[in-house]
Amino acid sequence: MAIVLRLINPILGLIAAPLLLGIINKTKAGFAGRTGQPLLQPYYDIWKLFHKGAVYSRSTSWIFTAGPLIGLGATVAAATLIPFGSRPALVAFKGDFLLLVYLLGLSRFFIVLCALDTGSSFEGMGASREVTFSALSEPALLIGLAAIARHTDCICLSQMFSSTTSDTWLVWGPVSVLVGFALLIVLLAENCRIPVDDPNTHLELTMIHEVMVLDHSGPDFGFILYAAALKMWLLGQILVGIAVPVRSGNPWLDTSASLIGMVLLAILVGVIESSMARLRLLHVPQLLVGATTLSILALVLLPR
Repeated sequence: MAIVLRLINPILGLIAAPLLLGIINKTKAGFAGRTGQPLLQPYYDIWKLFHKGAVYSRSTSWIFTAGPLIGLGATVAAATLIPFGSRPALVAFKGDFLLLVYLLGLSRFFIVLCALDTGSSFEGMGASREVTFSALSEPALLIGLAAIARHTDCICLSQMFSSTTSDTWLVWGPVSVLVGFALLIVLLAENCRIPVDDPNTHLELTMIHEVMVLDHSGPDFGFILYAAALKMWLLGQILVGIAVPVRSGNPWLDTSASLIGMVLLAILVGVIESSMARLRLLHVPQLLVGATTLSILALVLLPR
């Protein structure tokens, strides 16, 4: 029975992940005074892509075909490691947060390989930018999780977040704020959102993630979009676990509070994208280094 209850976390993520994109789009449309797309439009888009055919260039190899599926598989595997609410993760062990970061990196690695496999200098440019920015954002994520582990004296994600309660904010509020801001920047960077990248842009000199997947079509492109939505959900789970530490002892109440936190996070991302423009590429590394600095400062402020 305990295993069945733990299955709720990854299943909930698999079902609700595209909804975050719909909430973001609705928020942006509201700021622009438009009706906008239907809330479930991301589901329609992914479903439509799964029913289309795929076109492959003669210059590509099996990597281009298998990359999107491997990337999605790695992201789904990462979903089994993150708790939600007060429910522990499906798979929990000491040091699992390191495996989480490596699985997300594996997903990115194969998407980058797909871009390079096309032999296009344009997609190679996007892959170079993706790898550069990820190399700057991953330390912020790892050090932020290390700060949480240092505070809770746990190196298991499920134990780390179950030990993070409202009392944590009362005692170590500044540390939680620093980690929260760092993880918010990581979420925006890893999901290619403003101010790091504009997912709706069509300017070739400013594209990062979108340029890497230009040659993908049909189900392969659907796998990439779904994996990207699931990645946003996973990083959002980590951020909400810190910002909304509701641990009442009632699993359903805690899960509901976390779901509300995810909705508010999606609205926040929509507000950020509606109120500011993307940064120049030269300024993005400064933002990511700033996120790492916030994580390091949070780790230093914790007692020895």
